[in-house]
Amino acid sequence: MATYKKTGSKAKKAQNKIEEHSTTAEVFNTLDETASRSEKFVIKNQKTIFIVLGILVVLILSYLPYQKYIVGPKEKEAANELAFPKVYFEQASTSSVAVDSLYTLGLNGADGKLGFVDIASQYSGTKAGNLANYYAGIAYLKLKNYPEAIEYLEQFSSDDELLGPTAKGAIGDAFADINQPEDALDYYLKAANLRDNNFSTPLFLFKAGNTAMELENFSKALEIFNRIKSDYPNSEEAKKIDIYISKATYASKK
Repeated sequence: MATYKKTGSKAKKAQNKIEEHSTTAEVFNTLDETASRSEKFVIKNQKTIFIVLGILVVLILSYLPYQKYIVGPKEKEAANELAFPKVYFEQASTSSVAVDSLYTLGLNGADGKLGFVDIASQYSGTKAGNLANYYAGIAYLKLKNYPEAIEYLEQFSSDDELLGPTAKGAIGDAFADINQPEDALDYYLKAANLRDNNFSTPLFLFKAGNTAMELENFSKALEIFNRIKSDYPNSEEAKKIDIYISKATYASKK
């Protein structure tokens, strides 16, 4: 009996090997062409490339001593300067006597020492200079000098969980005190949304909700109060939020 020989299978394997070799050759040819183009580009532009690399090396080598010998000492000096007016600020925060005078001393300095205003100016770009903007802004707010408070707090920035929102919220307070509720609402919402936590977020949402009520934007107020109830049920503001939800609901139906 004749046996069936699978010659087609062998032919197919041979064809596959040829195709594989062909594909591999194409890949290497492409790589060779790419390498060749890259070499030509480098040769053609080597002068420019070396200049750019040289500039980068100079910048890196310049940056390291700049950080060590200029930025580092300046940061330390600024921090030392900030310690003096902070004493007056802290005393004003906990005292009931001569509070305005203490905040003023913190702002302007005394006994040849700098206050927050000068530190913010002379040490701009340092961490202490940035913090001086915050202290100056809060001090001006306590002294009811709202334009100055807004100016300094606007210049302050922080990634801190509470300090950043507090500064934005304080700007909202300043606008509220000069009867600009639209701006106050804007900053209260910025403060609430800057960080998500169970303290500053519901606190500034609550202020935003009440400001929206003042503006007779009752639907916005209701949205904000409901957000406090649903997202921050364990916050202090949530304990009494049903009353405010009812007020906003009633007012929106008038």
